[in-house]
Amino acid sequence: MELFIWAVPAFAVLMFVEWIAYRRDPDRPDSSGSAHDTASNVVTFTLSRLAKPLLQHLLPFSAVVAAAAVTPLHLPPRSWWVWALGLVVTDFCYYWAHRADHRVRLLWTAHSVHHSSEYFNLSTAIRLPWLHPVASTLRGVAWVPAALLGFPAWMIFLLQSIGLLYQFPIHTQRIKTLPRPIEFLFNTPAHHRIHHGSNQPYIDKNYGGVFIVWDRMFGSFAAETEPIRYGLTKNVGTDNPLKVNYHELAGLVRDVRGAATWRGRLGYIFGPPGWTEDPASDRAEIPDRADDRTPATQLTS
Repeated sequence: MELFIWAVPAFAVLMFVEWIAYRRDPDRPDSSGSAHDTASNVVTFTLSRLAKPLLQHLLPFSAVVAAAAVTPLHLPPRSWWVWALGLVVTDFCYYWAHRADHRVRLLWTAHSVHHSSEYFNLSTAIRLPWLHPVASTLRGVAWVPAALLGFPAWMIFLLQSIGLLYQFPIHTQRIKTLPRPIEFLFNTPAHHRIHHGSNQPYIDKNYGGVFIVWDRMFGSFAAETEPIRYGLTKNVGTDNPLKVNYHELAGLVRDVRGAATWRGRLGYIFGPPGWTEDPASDRAEIPDRADDRTPATQLTS
């Protein structure tokens, strides 16, 4: 079941309500949104939904399905505790997939699309990449452990979708903070705003999907200590959905073509965003630039 298709009407209503709320608030932040940015987000989301069936036909292989077929373990999906445990396990897998999105440049070529908006609102949540088959296939490996533990593949995919749906309403500035127990355990708007920050100390922080405790456990948690600047450290500078979707991939291809060694070529593909084979480069002096992390050869128009 494609939950996102059924959720589209709810997305539209919530985005409209948020837009009305901002227009009635004289103190609304400048980062609340723009018409061009919102239109780009909606078009990008539409293209991602239209491209998904094509992507599934081009790359029908799924590492999760293969792992579920060979594992000797099989958990009973009729038991409630399997669903509860499955939500925790799949979200744990999501944490590491999301962390890899920011630390492996090939994966960042797709994920940077979501981070490229200079605004933060509900429409930012649907700014999703389309037709990045290699990155999508590689990223799916993160859920193989869940399949090997005995969770059915269809349950893993369904829980993945539920986790993504959970993240839609946390892309907002209208909600400041929630009660402390919720803020401690779950990902909230306050936590996710930090994840979209492109200024230190927010870069590469708060990767959690449903639960924020993974970040607390693995040292990637940050609380808000200064105003947040949204977008990339070097912004795309366009609302063109095609350039938004492929600007980082184009930069990766140019860097690989211009690399002098195989170490350089592999580094540009699998190293962290911003990595360079030239140790004297300015980019080499800026570690952990996972939120633009686009090299000097990036498209900027």
